[in-house]
Amino acid sequence: MKLYFVRHGETDWNLESKIQGRNDIPLNATGVSQAEQLAMTLKMNEYDIKAIYSSRLKRALVTAEIVGKALGIPPVVKDGLQEMSLGSWEGFTWPQVRELFADEYQCWYQNRRYQVPPGGESYQQLLDRLLPALAQIMEETEGNALIVTHSAIIMTLMSYVYNTPFEDMAKNYKTGNTGIVELEKEELYKKIIQENIS
Repeated sequence: MKLYFVRHGETDWNLESKIQGRNDIPLNATGVSQAEQLAMTLKMNEYDIKAIYSSRLKRALVTAEIVGKALGIPPVVKDGLQEMSLGSWEGFTWPQVRELFADEYQCWYQNRRYQVPPGGESYQQLLDRLLPALAQIMEETEGNALIVTHSAIIMTLMSYVYNTPFEDMAKNYKTGNTGIVELEKEELYKKIIQENIS
């Protein structure tokens, strides 16, 4: 079994380089087109998707619904797949955060896995909600699953699976809108069980 992780289509905040986090920003016209193209790619190639799971945020859910309509598979909203909360920093660009929240940003930047931004969550807290959701998906799904989610979710998961520094996640695992990242179920499930998070 394979898990295909997909980042949602483009939003206006993506274009403006704003931190979205839990803000429920909709897809723009380009994002809708990207989702439609993703649907065609998944339909025309040998992905053999049996189930679709999605974050409840509309930019992910609408992406999943467009794909699901093409594949004849209604998406299931799964708690734990929503984007990382960045609290007070949401709505700003990263350069603005570095300027307006200088002290908090420096603390976070130096210990990103465990440091919590003001009003938000750490990457470790993200993992603590994501991994049980993924374990449940793997236990209840026969065959390949598509998981429509967000950039920080994918980068954090990949850093965790491959034991790479969380500080380097954007350099190593940045995923464009509707980009596809593939993981083997056995590889991920074994890692989660070994870490006693299930």
